[in-house]
Amino acid sequence: MTVGGLPMTVPAQDLPARVRIHEVGARDGLQNEKTAVPTEVKAEFIRRLAEAGLTTIEATSFVHPKWVPQLADAEQLFPLVADLDVALPVLVPNQRGLDRALALGARRVAVFASATESFAKANLNRTLDESLAVFDPVVRHAKDERLHVRGYVSMCFGDPWEGAVPIHQVVRVCRALTDMGCDELSLGDTIGVATPGHVLELLASLNEAGVPTNVIGVHFHDTYGQALANTYAALQHGVTTVDASAGGLGGCPYAKSATGNLATEDLVWMLHGLGIETGVDLGRLTATSVWMAEQLGRPSPSRTVRALSHKDQ
Repeated sequence: MTVGGLPMTVPAQDLPARVRIHEVGARDGLQNEKTAVPTEVKAEFIRRLAEAGLTTIEATSFVHPKWVPQLADAEQLFPLVADLDVALPVLVPNQRGLDRALALGARRVAVFASATESFAKANLNRTLDESLAVFDPVVRHAKDERLHVRGYVSMCFGDPWEGAVPIHQVVRVCRALTDMGCDELSLGDTIGVATPGHVLELLASLNEAGVPTNVIGVHFHDTYGQALANTYAALQHGVTTVDASAGGLGGCPYAKSATGNLATEDLVWMLHGLGIETGVDLGRLTATSVWMAEQLGRPSPSRTVRALSHKDQ
């Protein structure tokens, strides 16, 4: 599932030589399915993603099944993929979630904060400051256990209830997470409203506040068709970690206007055309997303998947 000699490699100046793709399809993608995907299918999905060359694959979330029933099988799934020679981060919403992850030997965890009060209330049922207070001991415990901790920040560029989100508000939350001890941040454009200038301004403001670029990842949704443009802007700033979802799966269960994540295949096509290394085999990745789409009973929304799989027919 490739096109001979395409995309043609034409490097651009002042871009990173390599980008690490933080694959979120198995967690952020599948958590939005109307019905639960069988555990064995999830495990096979993760294995195929690893075989395609992805080195960071978010496996699941240790949240209460009441809130995300599609990921209620976290205890059953994680042992099925724990032998893979890739990083397998998992989400932990609180101390109970961290304890469950530790019991299974997880070495990379993530907490998920909000840049706005409205989304904190909808997603975490707490105020913004209350949610940060819950995360503080969780992050510190994780660091005591020598885990790698990622901090997700949702609604960095806009909120469905509050509209525009002041940059200083996002910076405050990001600083709070780094002060707790988070090793990495993921800036979430949860409803897909960011534009490149906004991305550059937020990244510059974070640097001015003491948050270095090398701890920042970006997580764009393609609601308004801006995800790749926003990613390119982040690359220009020096960001080298980009979140993406195989086949473009996912959205956000608590933000109904959120459409799918940036498709990993679309991202890889652009990066490879720019001569940026990813370690990903685009053909194998595309085949994996075609297979997953068959399991879900619908075509992949990824433009690259559709283009490459159509050429094979």
